[in-house]
Amino acid sequence: MTEKRTTVFENSLIWFGAAVSIAEIITGTYFAPLGFGKGILAVIIGHIIGCAMLFFSGMIGGKTNKSAMENVKMSFGQKGCLLFAVLNVIQLVCWTSIMIFDGALAANGIFDIGNWIWCIIIGALIILWIVIGVENLGKLNTIAMAALFILTIILSFVIFRKTSNADYISDAMTFGAAVELSVAMPLSWLPLISDYTREAKEPFKATLASTLTYGIISCWMYVIGMGAAIFTGESDIAKILLKAGLGIVGLVIIVFSTVTTTFLDAWSAGISSESISSKLNGKTIAIVTTVIGIVGAIFLPLTDITEFLYFIGSVFAPMIAIQIADFFILKQDNSDKDTNIQNMIIWLVGFVIYRILMNVDFVLGNTLLDMVITMLICVVVKKLKKGKK
Repeated sequence: MTEKRTTVFENSLIWFGAAVSIAEIITGTYFAPLGFGKGILAVIIGHIIGCAMLFFSGMIGGKTNKSAMENVKMSFGQKGCLLFAVLNVIQLVCWTSIMIFDGALAANGIFDIGNWIWCIIIGALIILWIVIGVENLGKLNTIAMAALFILTIILSFVIFRKTSNADYISDAMTFGAAVELSVAMPLSWLPLISDYTREAKEPFKATLASTLTYGIISCWMYVIGMGAAIFTGESDIAKILLKAGLGIVGLVIIVFSTVTTTFLDAWSAGISSESISSKLNGKTIAIVTTVIGIVGAIFLPLTDITEFLYFIGSVFAPMIAIQIADFFILKQDNSDKDTNIQNMIIWLVGFVIYRILMNVDFVLGNTLLDMVITMLICVVVKKLKKGKK
């Protein structure tokens, strides 16, 4: 039986769905103090940095036909892979809760039937997506994405028709901090993208299309959030949509964008769990992740995710920096036990450097600087080790 592979178009749809997200729009509202000009520049620069890393990460999966965590094993070994798989599952469970929480809160702001009811409705739709599976979404995903595309255009038109002369500039956020916040979203997908590009018929084209689609649409979401906040003076997405005159349209955008984005988090949690134990079934764990996400969204306060985004950056930025150095620069497909330990030490150094850099206002954000330093350390250490042999 021939294994079904995903097309470039199908991969693009997946990452369109990932980008059309309430979390991205909400994050965009934080940029309002910079004003339109600086805000848009920070969004674009951050996404260029983040999406470049996303592309390289996806290409590793596309070339090896392995999941994201299986690729981690090449640089960090079985024990290192286990650590990052556990961390990845934890962050994906957290993301699932955050996304359901944000979606339910926003939906309830438009149509008040209770946050917990919206959590269950959104969670049930995510489980439906999981049961169908990424390989079989086909027409359903196409219809959902087409509807989201049209509705988001309507949202953009309504908001920007009224925000063209807005002026909301203040010193509440520095440019460097804004760039870092823009890098954070594509960076959060680094441990996931290989789970999808490994299934592609044409890995390079699919990875490039996925990265470009995500990058462009994600920028669009950030700018919508920023523009809406400047116009309304609100950071509450439900109030923004209501002030923009969008009721049912806004509700549909909220629910389906939450489902299509959160599906990827839950699905990848399932795939990553298989790296922890071969006895675990990915689809079952994805459903369990969604159920935990629903419970977390109902009972936990999940309003501010900036610290969570920075934590993801500090863990996964140095990890992927080492993978990129190994795979693309050193051409090292697999490493021995000593190299695995060496890579874990370099990762820990990169993690600490990231946390230190959080106290430095670098104009291009912390992530790029941390990844460059980590890659340099990785290459220099391994070149020196090779020279001694």
